[in-house]
Amino acid sequence: MTDKLEQSKQNQPPTKQSVRFVTVTEGHDGQRIDNFLMREIKDVPRSFVYRILRKGEVRVDKKRAKPTRKLKTGESVRIPPMILPDKKQSKKAPQQLLDQLEQAILLEDKDLILINKPAGLAVHGGTGSPYGLIEAFRQLRSTLPFVELAHRLDKDTSGIVILAKNRKALLSLHELFKSGGIDKYYQTLVAGQWKTGRQHVSNTLVRERGRKQKVQVQEGGKVAESIFYPRQKFSKTTLIEVKLLTGRMHQIRTQLAALDFPVLGDTQYGNFALNREFKKSVGLKRLFLHAFKVEFKLSFSGTTYKKEIPLAQDLQRVIDQL
Repeated sequence: MTDKLEQSKQNQPPTKQSVRFVTVTEGHDGQRIDNFLMREIKDVPRSFVYRILRKGEVRVDKKRAKPTRKLKTGESVRIPPMILPDKKQSKKAPQQLLDQLEQAILLEDKDLILINKPAGLAVHGGTGSPYGLIEAFRQLRSTLPFVELAHRLDKDTSGIVILAKNRKALLSLHELFKSGGIDKYYQTLVAGQWKTGRQHVSNTLVRERGRKQKVQVQEGGKVAESIFYPRQKFSKTTLIEVKLLTGRMHQIRTQLAALDFPVLGDTQYGNFALNREFKKSVGLKRLFLHAFKVEFKLSFSGTTYKKEIPLAQDLQRVIDQL
């Protein structure tokens, strides 16, 4: 019986959708029509959205719209009748993760959510990860009309992630990140004893050819700036506090590796022999990097946000043993 049910599901025809008219709400004011459609028409490739726009099947207040057209509150968007491409049902996050995320909410108001992301969870679903933080959170809060990531955090990094609950907050956060208006702080355990005090590091990072997920310090790249402070020294390691002045991919990890103070547990830029030693001696099983503090102010609301959290429990256990 189960096999017949599964076969029946697989043989279901593509979904037929009749014409719809959607009124643009304040939460989507200023959003591009292509991005708006990606949210309204679930589980379709972006090329599908561009095709119906190019054919003029999508109308905004009865007029054709280009993909870059920005919507305004109160406008009516006509989404044409269509047969949606047959898609496999997306994998749902388990209830255990949803319960964990509910407990991980640090702060929530009408504009923002601050959440303590666990290590091992990507912020976005993708290859090898059918769901990430944002997909799981939308599943947890299915009644929220709008929730988006304001920034990224590496899969193996734990700590504070900011989610926006409306478009005005999202755009304001993007502007703050571009202008350096958000202070983000991390804690990391590095190999070696830090010899100096505060150190301001500025260099340029370039993505390695053929390796989209790895970068290196090299001239001609994007400027990356960080300030490093030693917090606690041990016999072979140092606990470092980092203030980010820019937000480049793998910025902290590459800059510290270039200084010969690689982050412990780092499988891309780290000291692999030390990683094995610390996994065996103190049980460090992942990247020792934790986003522990944020400070910023939303210009449109005037609200100031300050949040600081302790080290993740698994990382604190490592420090306790050292």
